[in-house]
Amino acid sequence: FLSMQNLQSEPVSTIKVKLLRKKIFTFDQLISMLKCSVRSGRNKLKKWQAFSSYNKNGSYYTLPSVPHFDKNGLWQHKDAHFSQNRSVKNTIVFIVNRSSSGLSGSQIGDILKLSPRSFLHHFRRTPGIQREKHGGVYIYFSDKHDVYKRQLRNRVNSIKSIVKPMSDIDAVFLLVSFIKHNDISINSFKDLPEVKEKKLSAEAIRNFFDQHDLQKKTPDITL
Repeated sequence: FLSMQNLQSEPVSTIKVKLLRKKIFTFDQLISMLKCSVRSGRNKLKKWQAFSSYNKNGSYYTLPSVPHFDKNGLWQHKDAHFSQNRSVKNTIVFIVNRSSSGLSGSQIGDILKLSPRSFLHHFRRTPGIQREKHGGVYIYFSDKHDVYKRQLRNRVNSIKSIVKPMSDIDAVFLLVSFIKHNDISINSFKDLPEVKEKKLSAEAIRNFFDQHDLQKKTPDITL
């Protein structure tokens, strides 16, 4: 009988170049190209230090030289999202600690492009971050004393700078608009022409969505 290695029609270096050109690939695509066993495929991913997507149930991979991570350590290709910190947990700790005034659940969701309801309940007690209620909304801060104090001071100052409270008319408008456009992210929602026309601050809109728990579910994440 021929071994899996003998069946391989292309050298690994050539296959790796093809994977680099593809940018992202699935595990099934990898073992099909390598003509190898599941175990050998996993060993290759480990050896190459490949990144797995934190959404889509971790079913997509990319090689380390492919992603151009942004300031939050994130990169997206098509519908697959990747983090330089690899896991959702490590990513949340990273972005919360680098934030200037802590982050609400919807702000974290905006950054990760995931619904907070799909992951935040896992991080109520996570080393590196802490949460406390401000204005009825949970805000996630660093658990490092000096960073926390700075973030808290900045948040208090930013709240003081909000002059215009949301009127009942604006609240009804946001609810109706959310129902009408419930298939888009909050970031996209804020950019709608009719929402921009209201001249509501991004913070006011985020707080409104947080207080009314208006989020979409995204169950296909890898923690």
